[in-house]
Amino acid sequence: MIASVFVLASIVIVALLVVALVVVGLVRRRRGPAPVAPMAPLPDLLVTEIAERPVLDEEPTLGSRLGASRGVFDRVRSIAGTGALTGEQLEVVEEVLLRSDVGVSTTEVVLAVLRRDGAPDGVAATVRRILRESLVDERHVAVDAEPGRVAVWLFVGVNGVGKTTTIGKLAHREIGAGRKVVLAAGDTFRAAAAEQLTTWAERTGADVVRAGEGADPGSVIHDALGRASARGADLVLADTAGRRANSTNLLDELAKVRRVADRAPGQVLETFMVLDATTGQNALAQAREFLAAASVTGIVLTKLDGTARGGIVVAIERELSIPVKFVGVGEGVADLIPFDPDEFVDSLIRA
Repeated sequence: MIASVFVLASIVIVALLVVALVVVGLVRRRRGPAPVAPMAPLPDLLVTEIAERPVLDEEPTLGSRLGASRGVFDRVRSIAGTGALTGEQLEVVEEVLLRSDVGVSTTEVVLAVLRRDGAPDGVAATVRRILRESLVDERHVAVDAEPGRVAVWLFVGVNGVGKTTTIGKLAHREIGAGRKVVLAAGDTFRAAAAEQLTTWAERTGADVVRAGEGADPGSVIHDALGRASARGADLVLADTAGRRANSTNLLDELAKVRRVADRAPGQVLETFMVLDATTGQNALAQAREFLAAASVTGIVLTKLDGTARGGIVVAIERELSIPVKFVGVGEGVADLIPFDPDEFVDSLIRA
């Protein structure tokens, strides 16, 4: 009996809930949808002034990229006055020059001049003049081979200095100048080198000749010259092996590769030694090992923007008598630029 009453009560409650929901729905329908607050009117003109699009630094300069090296020379620029220098001031100049890696011989020349003549135009101006005199004026980069022959640029240097990347960036530069370029993957001892050069070829629109790992580098260069001649290319950029600079076998191999590259239809116009500026004086030691075997005609100095050792340019040219022709000042494809000695010394030390 109690159970029946409970069931009946439950049914009544459910029925009342249903009726209540129905009534609420009918009331809402009669009232219509809830009113929506009106939107504020839009102004007739949303933009009153168009901001100028920022200009990207597509043409990098030494002045804009040598912040680390320039910072080292702050103490020299801060030496005020003219005339004779005190012992303390001379010590500051010596420390700055050595820290910047201009080399011991150049540092001694600067100090000798300052002791003898003082600094009639100011210390910074005197140091700038001596550094500029240590740099050569002739930096011509040869691109025109004899009639019927193909110009060749060889690239030498130890692994890790940015040699293959340098080739890719110069390919971009030369193709932009209107030349047809063939890349020769002559570093057959490092599998990644050929892959990297192939990527650069695809990126720049250059042709590429490569072979399997361990293949004879001379044969790769020879095949690249044949393809360049057959397709009317203007320039072959040839990579070479970059294992330890003190390996006699490697240096012999470089001499052989150069002979092959300079044989018709090829003509070697430039042999670039690629050096990493961040290694400082070690770069000089590397260069000396390669000079005789490769007949280096110019230096490409990479990563110059990322080091406070920018003075290594002075040391290289003064001690090796080889011009720095290109410098790397960033990671971008356009961040490999011709070296300008006046802009360089001004970037380091001019106020």
